[in-house]
Amino acid sequence: MGNVKDGSEYPSLARIPAHVGMIMDGNGRWARQRNLPRLAGHRAGMEALRIILRAAAEFGIPIVTLYAFSTENWKRPQHEVQGLMQLLGESLDKEVAKLHENGAQIRCIGDLSPLPDELQRKIHDAEELTRNNSGLLVNLALNYGGRQEIVKAVREIVALGVPPEEITADLISRHLYTSDLPDPDLIIRTSGEFRTSNFLLWQSAYAEFYISPVYWPDFGKKELYQALVEFGRRERRYGGLTDSTE
Repeated sequence: MGNVKDGSEYPSLARIPAHVGMIMDGNGRWARQRNLPRLAGHRAGMEALRIILRAAAEFGIPIVTLYAFSTENWKRPQHEVQGLMQLLGESLDKEVAKLHENGAQIRCIGDLSPLPDELQRKIHDAEELTRNNSGLLVNLALNYGGRQEIVKAVREIVALGVPPEEITADLISRHLYTSDLPDPDLIIRTSGEFRTSNFLLWQSAYAEFYISPVYWPDFGKKELYQALVEFGRRERRYGGLTDSTE
């Protein structure tokens, strides 16, 4: 059973996922509804993320992986990409010390080499500062794409000279960015869109998906709790049968 600190408002949960992936979608539409520039939506999304990370720790979720910037996001207008990079850097400046104080560990997955040098430095510093923490593990997926990750894994295996007959699913998993982590139990996508958008394609093979109609800037503790309640109701069979299945 999962417990939260603020009592009856959020009763104990039936089951807590060990790893939750979040596709944080809808910042731009949230901004458009308010006649604001898209970057205002992204800034509001960063504030929502701060709330969600605190709530995830309170609900007892051990690992969250956040789809912060995809390999396809470079196709957006240059000013938006630059603004996103600046916002990411600002958020690291503001939040890392607090996350560290609360025992969170920060990691990044993806190809960081195309990111601005200053942002890469901040990411490295955040990872080093929090490396030995044992609280909530926060995976930031930056310049990440599921297909790119699988290609990277296959290339590494080929470079090692592994015979084709010795290539297994377990071997591929060991060459993914998340090689030392459990696969996600739950993938949450906001804004009502029903697609994976190239996120954790290999790892989410048996994940439960929860689609929220709420745009990411409005996705808060209550909405996360609702997703966890729904997850607790799901019967996970991994392709097999359970006692309650005919």
